[in-house]
Amino acid sequence: MSLERQRTPESVSAVPTTGDELADLLGDLVVGREEHLNAPGLVVRPDDVQEALFTLRDEADFDHLSCVTAEEYEDRYESIYHLTSYDDRTREVSVVVPTSKDDPRSQSAAPVFRTADWHEREAYDLVGIEYDEHPDLRRILLPETWQGHPLSMDYDQDRPQIVTLTEHANPLQEDHRSEDGNTMYINIGPHHPATHGVLHVKTTLDGEQIADVEPDIGYLHRCEEQLCQNGTYRHQIMPYPDRWDYASAGLLNEWAYARVAEDLADIDVPEYAQIIRTMSAELCRIASHMLAVGTFALDIYGDFTAIFMYAMRDREKVQNILEDLTGQRMMFNYFRLGGVVWDLPEPREEFFGKIRDFLDDLPPALEEYHDLITSNEILQTRTIGTGVLPPDVAKSYGATGPVARGSGVDYDLRRDDPYGYYEELEWDVVTEDGCDNYSRLLVRMREVEESAKIIEQCVDLLEDWPEDERDIQSNVPRTLRPDDDTEIYRAVEGAKGELGIYIRADGTEKPARFKIRSPCFSNLQTLPEMSNGEYIPDMIASLGSLDIILGEVDR
Repeated sequence: MSLERQRTPESVSAVPTTGDELADLLGDLVVGREEHLNAPGLVVRPDDVQEALFTLRDEADFDHLSCVTAEEYEDRYESIYHLTSYDDRTREVSVVVPTSKDDPRSQSAAPVFRTADWHEREAYDLVGIEYDEHPDLRRILLPETWQGHPLSMDYDQDRPQIVTLTEHANPLQEDHRSEDGNTMYINIGPHHPATHGVLHVKTTLDGEQIADVEPDIGYLHRCEEQLCQNGTYRHQIMPYPDRWDYASAGLLNEWAYARVAEDLADIDVPEYAQIIRTMSAELCRIASHMLAVGTFALDIYGDFTAIFMYAMRDREKVQNILEDLTGQRMMFNYFRLGGVVWDLPEPREEFFGKIRDFLDDLPPALEEYHDLITSNEILQTRTIGTGVLPPDVAKSYGATGPVARGSGVDYDLRRDDPYGYYEELEWDVVTEDGCDNYSRLLVRMREVEESAKIIEQCVDLLEDWPEDERDIQSNVPRTLRPDDDTEIYRAVEGAKGELGIYIRADGTEKPARFKIRSPCFSNLQTLPEMSNGEYIPDMIASLGSLDIILGEVDR
């Protein structure tokens, strides 16, 4: 089968996998054990975090820190480091770090995994845990003057906040200008078309070259995690995921929640519904990549009339199909726990014909894109060799999706941690080894072709599916109450990369903790690595190649 990754038996058996083997590897560093539904949990002391993570990374091949979850209990705070392997996604382990209630402080993981920088800043910002040896521990989503931590138990939402207005600035503040200096500070955004949303990029220039870039996020923060924690599993959470990556990946977001909640509550999904999910998710992936390609060309050489409008034209075709299926063009709310909300639209032959017409028109459209984009001398000059992200750096930052695959990282959850109907279909994972802006563009364009393959196979199956076996939902209890203290982390391959959700249940019909792992959040961290030493236009190209959506970055 084309999805099989080549691994030798020696490479699979050489590293510890089970909870007992990993506990033996860490030895006295482990002070307790937990069992999460997706992985063994190893409890370590707050001052042993780095040693434990270094050991797991270097001796057990856990080179992907996919997520960091912080939460507060009645008697303690807790940080959970969700580790897996880029070479074998089925290997997972959770490193659990409890801290005291009166002094929530533990060692930072940033020296081990660079992606921990932003994740721990978010944990400090929203929950209140402090991380020793962190390179830059300060708020990331909320302003520095914010009072309290919104996801902590004692947070007072009525507490007055301090607003940083210019009239309150220190009039005696030192002026850092120098007559003979060659340094310039430029603010790009937060309201600028090239920032793809409300993103503020603090840029430091040394002459004409970028000396430092700092993405400043949080302008769109809506506390989606707290909203989900206040909703019931069965009915009230599902409408929210559409609003994370609101541009085009709604059904992929819905699937992330559906997968974690179904595994948490042990809910089966009928095979017929799995095929519908797979087909509709790949339609969303094409819509997302069309938007990415069109806006990227707009960023690079301002081509609004041709490329952007062509991409919107083909994206509209996908949106029309999704509207026929779901009744919506943006906030679909089509998935349900245990399946989908309703069957394919009638007449089915007309609906399938519409999809096949789109698939038939896609190859010549993509050929036209290659003529206008990838063969364009201006775009090649602006993108080949710029925004370089080596594979080892991409892994350390937790990059996934086209950003990682554009750096040659062969990682795709649809194949490496199969769900839905992907395992039964023929398609290929696309990678490019150029590690630059051009490679990330090529990955997205080639992935459109692979999505088309998947959609066509799904249509073939659905056309021939017996009418009396078209089960769209399994029997799901009206109220779901998973067992108290049950924990799980699950992820799907979103259009931008690994979209994961951690849930801790407390025996009620609402989650005690709901943590969203945004691929855009982790991918955006790589921008300084790609931009330092280059020019402003190169940084704009690199930012466009990341294909971020700020609604998912900030959540």
